[in-house]
Amino acid sequence: MRSSSLSSTTPADARAPAFAELLARVRACTVCAAYLPYPPRPILCASPAARLLIVGQAPGRRVHETGVPWNDPSGDLLRQWLGMTREQFYDDARIAIVPTGLCYPGTVNGSDLPPRPECAPLWHPPLRAAMPGLRPTLLVGAYAQAYYLGSRRGRTLADTVAAWRDFVPDYLPLPHPSPRNRGWLKHNPWFEADVLPALRERVGAALATGDNGGAHTTV
Repeated sequence: MRSSSLSSTTPADARAPAFAELLARVRACTVCAAYLPYPPRPILCASPAARLLIVGQAPGRRVHETGVPWNDPSGDLLRQWLGMTREQFYDDARIAIVPTGLCYPGTVNGSDLPPRPECAPLWHPPLRAAMPGLRPTLLVGAYAQAYYLGSRRGRTLADTVAAWRDFVPDYLPLPHPSPRNRGWLKHNPWFEADVLPALRERVGAALATGDNGGAHTTV
């Protein structure tokens, strides 16, 4: 794979052609095709001017079918946590959405399989390098935290999220907003009381320059 030719000192509009080429290569990726239940469909939103990166796990079936990331009940709750409308959330001039696994991995016994391990090491480094204004990165769920934090994670997801101050300003770990995790949220009320206000404050600061009410754009 070619290294990115995008520079942090190059204006975002000047980086756009090279970024579009990078996205085209990401969208054409078939590295893990043999392991997927459907033909590969990498799903992400990004632009060279993005200020906030949201890293989840992998698209679910509904997201795979629509091609829109977080277009499901989990996304509804995530937007509620962030205090964002759909229009704000999908403004890719400000917000990049790049899951740990870019394609729907399939399900077993009604549960989504883990993200394919090939995706993040292959595509996250060049995409992050091409978005030099990112700060912070939201790590939504255990898979994103495992990739980005490694041994810095706590013993449990709750331990990692509770220690969020150890990871800012670069990263902010969050539980996954899946309906399956409603029990976790109920038993950890400190998340809503303590973490969500800090989350909204830091996201607001990252997006403070310019208007974050742009049109819905999926790349």
